[in-house]
Amino acid sequence: MFFIDNRARKPISEQVLDNARELIISGVLAPDDKLPSVRELSERLAISPNTVQKAYRELERDGYVYSSAGLGTFVAPKEQWRDIATLMSGPADALRRAIAGLRTLGQTKEQILHLATTLYEEANPSDKG
Repeated sequence: MFFIDNRARKPISEQVLDNARELIISGVLAPDDKLPSVRELSERLAISPNTVQKAYRELERDGYVYSSAGLGTFVAPKEQWRDIATLMSGPADALRRAIAGLRTLGQTKEQILHLATTLYEEANPSDKG
């Protein structure tokens, strides 16, 4: 279920965060499902518990999970998730700046779309097609 790519440029905590968010949004992890404990996930992925804790804190901040003292971390109901538009605002701004930079370099719409498709497929090999 959870995985990390040690060769990726993305920080491991972001990989854990993105992976968990994807599992929750796609419904693989349903509301009230228990997430692995910080210790369990850190051992399974061979990463620092602090890295897992950082990702879990971010998930909780965004409303995807809730913690219950002594019981663990659980998937929150969809109604508690932060608005998707709010969550997308940061990545959308970064994409907007990247597109502006590529246009400054003389790239055409087709070249930019081709690059975006290539990068998307690199990030999501199972989604090709």
